[in-house]
Amino acid sequence: MEIPKNTFKAAIKAGKRQLGMWSAIPHPSIAEMLAGCGFDWLLFDTEHAPSDPLVAYSLLQAASAYPVSTGVRPSALDVTLLKRVLDAGAQTVIVPYVQTPEEAALAVAAVTYPPEGIRGVAAGMRASRWGAVKDYAQKARDEIALIIQIETREALERLDEIAAVPGLDGIFVGPSDLAASLGYPGQPGHKAVRAACVDAITRIRDAGLPPGFLALDDVVLEEMVEAGSIFTAIDVDTALLRRTALSRIAEWRAKVS
Repeated sequence: MEIPKNTFKAAIKAGKRQLGMWSAIPHPSIAEMLAGCGFDWLLFDTEHAPSDPLVAYSLLQAASAYPVSTGVRPSALDVTLLKRVLDAGAQTVIVPYVQTPEEAALAVAAVTYPPEGIRGVAAGMRASRWGAVKDYAQKARDEIALIIQIETREALERLDEIAAVPGLDGIFVGPSDLAASLGYPGQPGHKAVRAACVDAITRIRDAGLPPGFLALDDVVLEEMVEAGSIFTAIDVDTALLRRTALSRIAEWRAKVS
């Protein structure tokens, strides 16, 4: 059996824009439903969602029958957590809160088998189809997309150094934590934050890496896509559900009042 191809990694490397959905609802039914909606990629969040690697495992399974790329955001830059989500079959990981080139290098090492890296080796797990994938250990890194997330003033100040770390496949700009770090908590759409995000996306592109972004505001999304965002999450499932619910009840309250 051949190793599954990571179409998301190939697409962003080629500069082909990918539209995604951020999923924070930790249920396989939601993952399966979203997988059939036509997104290029889904990101299962375990940082700001009540999920863990075991839940992510079931979400990856639920989406696997559909033509969509899937990824997982672990809760932290933790070698053990990264090992677990990779063994669960995640081929794309977005590592949060990377602030230095040293941390970026650790992320690279964590998703790479020895002797180049430090990823632990398991004899049989979902990633290798329990040993059915021929030469998995030799081929795995080719199909793993390692995305790091910059979301602080410190990370922006060292962005050029971070982007120069070998082995990165993309850099995601996180506007919410960045807004707080810049002095605008709860205001990811503030003009100063948006300017910082545009600058970061431009610098990431100039470094030869694909940038990514997430926002719930279409005006902000359009600005970041114009700046060069390649993999863009256009919504979050929890926010989408709440917006739709509020809209429906408002519509029908007006009709029956």
